[in-house]
Amino acid sequence: MSTERTRPSQKAAAKPVSRGQAKIATTRVPKAASTKSASAKAEPGDPGSGRAARAAERRQAIIDAALDEFISRGFTATRLDDVAKRAGVAKGTIYLHFRDKEALFQELIRTALVPLIGRLASPPPPGGSVRAALERFAQTFAEEVVSTRRGDIIRLIVAEGARFPSISDFYYREVVSRGMEAMRSMIELGISRGEIRQKSLTGFPQIVVAPAIVAVIWQGLFGKHAPLDAIGMLRVHLDLIFGERRTE
Repeated sequence: MSTERTRPSQKAAAKPVSRGQAKIATTRVPKAASTKSASAKAEPGDPGSGRAARAAERRQAIIDAALDEFISRGFTATRLDDVAKRAGVAKGTIYLHFRDKEALFQELIRTALVPLIGRLASPPPPGGSVRAALERFAQTFAEEVVSTRRGDIIRLIVAEGARFPSISDFYYREVVSRGMEAMRSMIELGISRGEIRQKSLTGFPQIVVAPAIVAVIWQGLFGKHAPLDAIGMLRVHLDLIFGERRTE
């Protein structure tokens, strides 16, 4: 994959955000952990602390600009020249932080989605039910992914991942495999407690999270025509797995 090092800088204006994209919640990609640790090493008053802070700010500006460009143009059409212009840095500055465009996109996955998977797939607290834990998963996913820029990243991977196997491999390794393993553990716990009767579900944790992916795709393609109640759909799905919730 080309790193675009030899491509001359162009003065193309950043593509304006469409009306549909303006409706997307502006969930900001969290700062990378490595950025925080780099600035934390410098002592107060140390000239290096100012340089580390400025480097961290530039790095975050590059990540934020890349997210805007990837969402607006797609992975294929995004150019590092345009990312640099949007971030207000020289193109060479990007290479101080990221090897190439693909590494920059991987950083978006690492900072925006990987930490979220850990929270979504957390086991129920002592005394809590598996169903309640999955309901929290449904609510968090609907609020923090479906209609946000995190959802845009997932839609972009679905749309272009097949043409860029290294990106889909990275996403599978860092996000999908971890989420599936955590979901399988949750299902096994539900079976052992008698909450889930269908034991064969252990082999197909994808079934549990399928409505979440449907909600992401639906929102991107058809949300403006037929808004989807993602939380409501996920709760109905849990009724199919656990049985309809009893009303007092």
